[in-house]
Amino acid sequence: MEEVKTNSSKWAKTQGRAFVNFYWQSGYGGFSVSPGDVQQVAEYIAQQETHHRAVTFQEEYRRLLEIHGIEFDERYVWD
Repeated sequence: MEEVKTNSSKWAKTQGRAFVNFYWQSGYGGFSVSPGDVQQVAEYIAQQETHHRAVTFQEEYRRLLEIHGIEFDERYVWD
């Protein structure tokens, strides 16, 4: 994951002045998606900006962890 984050940050910073200060948060979460759900996930990503006007990323992430029974400590989830 470290390599993905490092390389994608370097790439993003070459994509224009708006991305010069781009960085990833220190943590990450990884989730698998079954092949049958790929289209639904792609549609979610395409609508993510609009979606997060109503539901914050933090709210959605907490809900996702809770739905899947993943224990977490708020002190270590957010930067």
